[in-house]
Amino acid sequence: MTTTTDTTRLDALRGDLWDAVTGQDEYRAADTVLTALDAGVPAETVLLDVIAPVQARVGRAWQADRMTVAQEHAATAIAERVIAALAHRRARGPATRGGRITVACVDQEWHALPARLLAEVLTLRGWQVDFLGAQVPTPHLVTHLHNTGADAVALSSSIATRLPAAHAAITACQAVGVPVLVGGAAFGPDGRYARLLGADAWAPDARAAARWLADGIPAPGPMPGRPESEGLAHLTDQEYTLVVRGRARLVRMVLAHLERSVPAMAEYSAPQRERTAEDIAHIVEFLGVALYTDSDDLFTDFIRWTAAVLTARRVPARSLRPALDALAAELKDFPRATRMLDRARLHLDDAAPATDQPSGASA
Repeated sequence: MTTTTDTTRLDALRGDLWDAVTGQDEYRAADTVLTALDAGVPAETVLLDVIAPVQARVGRAWQADRMTVAQEHAATAIAERVIAALAHRRARGPATRGGRITVACVDQEWHALPARLLAEVLTLRGWQVDFLGAQVPTPHLVTHLHNTGADAVALSSSIATRLPAAHAAITACQAVGVPVLVGGAAFGPDGRYARLLGADAWAPDARAAARWLADGIPAPGPMPGRPESEGLAHLTDQEYTLVVRGRARLVRMVLAHLERSVPAMAEYSAPQRERTAEDIAHIVEFLGVALYTDSDDLFTDFIRWTAAVLTARRVPARSLRPALDALAAELKDFPRATRMLDRARLHLDDAAPATDQPSGASA
């Protein structure tokens, strides 16, 4: 049970680490963590109750436009080096559980910090851990499993657009007899996409993942909670395939529509036009993964998140509407895509004030 003193101490540590990472002072950040270790704060507590919350705060600060992309990257780099310093400071004894776990990010997933935190926690708890880092191509992951005889794989993904790659990795690992535990924001707050993609287990955080492994590693097979009749049968309509394969064309068509229908675009600079095209590409990409999972919520949540980011940067949220309208016109013969776009547009109409008039795709 956490006492008031413990809570106050952790609050102070988080505040000190926040000041260090936002001040881009790597040495102060490392000193904060290592001093806490020397004072008797358990390494797992430092990892999960100090470093992880500070990194989450960094992400929220970027979303709220209180931190630039460069500052966010610098803070993340410092956090990664601090974790390495912590790992090198503590005594690393032999594995005590007799099990070997591979921890990796799915292909195209660059957010490696959550996976690194899990790898360190599992090591602290006595597992032999192979941490493969960010963006691990599935064929290389499977080769590693063959070469090492891992008992289980822990796969991490933070961005929902990586779910098709995660599905390929889950299937490939299970095909060679290795069970798969997944975690990260990409799989939904309740693990719904882990169940959909047939993972053996899902964990909302590192402690839950460690408990699942400690309770015993099951043979590969779909996790409980998904009837055998469920799955990805909706993919037979080819909407996902056609949208993904036509992504470049869709971006061009939507951009051309905006140039005709949004007068403000005539004044856009070349960088603004390029950024608008990138934003449209992200919309199409998220629509694609929503079609893959048949999840209206996934696409609407992305539009909601994007609207919040734009609003924080003083760009009208309804500036998304012309792009969604153009995309809906291009995909009018795609029933599931039309349904998802209609719901997202309805959300924008309900959420934005009446005075918030559309002025372009995004900034």
